[in-house]
Amino acid sequence: MRFVIVLLSLFVTQIIVAQKKPYLLVGTYTSGKSEGIYVYSFDEKNATADLVSVAKTKNPSYLAVAPNKKTVYAVNETADTTGSVVGGGVTAFSFADGKLNAMSTQLSGGTNPCYVSVTKSGKWVFAGNYSSGTLSVFPVKQSGDIEPASQTIQHTGTGPNKDRQEGPHVHSTVLSPDNNYLFVPNLGIDKVMIYRLNNNTGYLRPATVSFAATAPGSGPRHFDFAPNNHFAYLMEEMSGNVVAYAYNNGLLKQLQIISSIPKDFKGNVGAADIHVSPDGKFLYCSNRGDGNTITIFSINQKTGRLALAGYQSTLGKTPRNFNFDPSGNFLLVANQASDNIVIFKIDRKTGLLSDTGKRIEVANPVCIKWIF
Repeated sequence: MRFVIVLLSLFVTQIIVAQKKPYLLVGTYTSGKSEGIYVYSFDEKNATADLVSVAKTKNPSYLAVAPNKKTVYAVNETADTTGSVVGGGVTAFSFADGKLNAMSTQLSGGTNPCYVSVTKSGKWVFAGNYSSGTLSVFPVKQSGDIEPASQTIQHTGTGPNKDRQEGPHVHSTVLSPDNNYLFVPNLGIDKVMIYRLNNNTGYLRPATVSFAATAPGSGPRHFDFAPNNHFAYLMEEMSGNVVAYAYNNGLLKQLQIISSIPKDFKGNVGAADIHVSPDGKFLYCSNRGDGNTITIFSINQKTGRLALAGYQSTLGKTPRNFNFDPSGNFLLVANQASDNIVIFKIDRKTGLLSDTGKRIEVANPVCIKWIF
């Protein structure tokens, strides 16, 4: 009898775990109707979302989830003046039962921070400041709170586009899969800066090969690794090109440059985000400007090279960040200027997208993250 009760208890526990829905976190700009970070429960079977809570904070335009899923870090993308100090911020939130509670905020070490990341150990947080061209390292306490920046690095230089590249503009801070290196695309100087990370002290120093140069005027923006860790991909905002690299222990070897823009496209180019699918078979990138599309590439599993698979309208305006749901069956696209997130079904064989008809209405969405 006792054996039966134990089995029944395990069965009930499995059902409860199976029914638990992942949480969808949406970072926004609060210049309009948005109030901060929106948390939804997401039904992976029906591709529907229900609002759970809202955490009020200013311009949380990019988010990072700690490995233990108990803390969320958000940039506060501002150039506010506080006394004699000018800059944005990074805020740590505790997360439990679908609710975020602010714990601590630190100055970001520059103006308009637009990206934040956290190590697998949860000990170090990195923020990239777009307008000032700086990046900062923040120690993390046992509680998940962040301490003041322990290191801030100032980039220098310019690019040929005097309107967009008058100075350095850090656009992302992306950790290598082993967390030993930090890759920092800088739109203003046409370089991906590469740093070696001391995981014990959090100190960054230039890697042996300290940067990967891109074409003049290309504007490096976002960066992602393939799941096999052998390849990496860079989105260039201003050119609309994707650069494919072979990757090994902090070194990038350029393999290919391929446009994400249709040949007959006429209008402003504003490439934004880039992600490899969880199965490593496809690469997706978003195009803002006048395009408002997702470009889809297939990935050669042996060479890492890309081949165009297709284009998909985002069915909205100004697609920024996008992300795959935990099941890998859906792609959610944040259309900033349309005040909504459009949910697409992914064809796992072709990589192509189809509209589910499902929408999440939220003001100025710019970042999508998951907790599951």
